[in-house]
Amino acid sequence: MPLMDHLRELRNRLVKSLLAIMVVTILALFYYRDIAKFLVDPVCDLDSVSGVGNDVECGQGILVQSGVLNPFSTMLKVSLTTGVVAAAPIWLWQLWGFLAPGLHKNEKRYAVAFVGLGAPLFAAGAWFSYSILPHALDALLGFTIADANNQLQFDEYLDFVLRMIIVFGLACELPLILILMNVAGLVTGRQLIGWWRWVVMGIFVFGAVATPTTDPLTMCLLSVPITVLYLVAVAFSLINDKRRGRSRKAALGGDVDDDEASALDLTPSPAEPATPAPRSPEPEPQSVHADDIT
Repeated sequence: MPLMDHLRELRNRLVKSLLAIMVVTILALFYYRDIAKFLVDPVCDLDSVSGVGNDVECGQGILVQSGVLNPFSTMLKVSLTTGVVAAAPIWLWQLWGFLAPGLHKNEKRYAVAFVGLGAPLFAAGAWFSYSILPHALDALLGFTIADANNQLQFDEYLDFVLRMIIVFGLACELPLILILMNVAGLVTGRQLIGWWRWVVMGIFVFGAVATPTTDPLTMCLLSVPITVLYLVAVAFSLINDKRRGRSRKAALGGDVDDDEASALDLTPSPAEPATPAPRSPEPEPQSVHADDIT
């Protein structure tokens, strides 16, 4: 299509995506209190944390909202975030509809596989972050001094929850990114095997930092599954490298890299007996004619 037609299609798909987000956001406004209760539930699981509303009804005296406009802005923030997340299938489908015509058949297959595997992995990481959120809050708020009363601003608490969900969701996408890099030819299975010590150490360091608890069990609950997924990515890369090597050997006579010249067959072969070339017919003698002037 011409450039202007592409821009019109992009505009139409953006309008559809924004309308879907707006509709879901308006619906979320009616269920704002239920959504907020779902987000506040991890605070209700806090038990005997110094300075955090002991013997107080859940949410009262722990989470606070200060200012006249803060409750209204927080309601809009929670509803808009819910709209973006809940309407993700619609605006992702619009994005796919805009990009798909420019992709080859194998690129479409890889993109569908990436989305099909990436969405459950991100959802698993988000669920895990929400499940350990009470333990993280218990560990962090446990540093409150005995004579202080720690009250949590709800907007800051909401930012902390969203940050935890995004970080844990993206952490579970690491193996899928490695597989995508291997399919694209950026890394090989042997390279991933050579990096395993540093990668495993980095995963556990990330697990220790991302899970702000003092117990090693929570760290292992995040680090061990990611390590297993990394090993799955390594196994897939090795199998894919072997398959790629067989196809290259069949096409080029050997397994060579993309920037390496294939092997030449320098074995001498017996020459065929020479055959005399056919003689071209001799040109006929041309008679010289003189014109009248000559």
